[in-house]
Amino acid sequence: MDSSFIIYLGRQTLELSLMLSAPILITCIVVGVVVTLFQAVTSIRDMSLTVAPKLVAVGFVTIMFAGWMLGLMLKFTTEIFSYIQNVGR
Repeated sequence: MDSSFIIYLGRQTLELSLMLSAPILITCIVVGVVVTLFQAVTSIRDMSLTVAPKLVAVGFVTIMFAGWMLGLMLKFTTEIFSYIQNVGR
């Protein structure tokens, strides 16, 4: 195991974390902008109005993408364990 492998592993880890968090973060941004525009148009300044739609949207997106996220995590985990097994030999 050399330094290039460690850099490769770090890059894979960062790419996976970005891919897993992207749907949730994009949903939060879109819902936040829509709710902020709605508040600006109607002059409503209620803080619970910004939190509740984000929670619902994030929950829906998490349920919708759960299988895909789990598949990516399992693939990465099995890859890491195979590397660990090869280092032991």
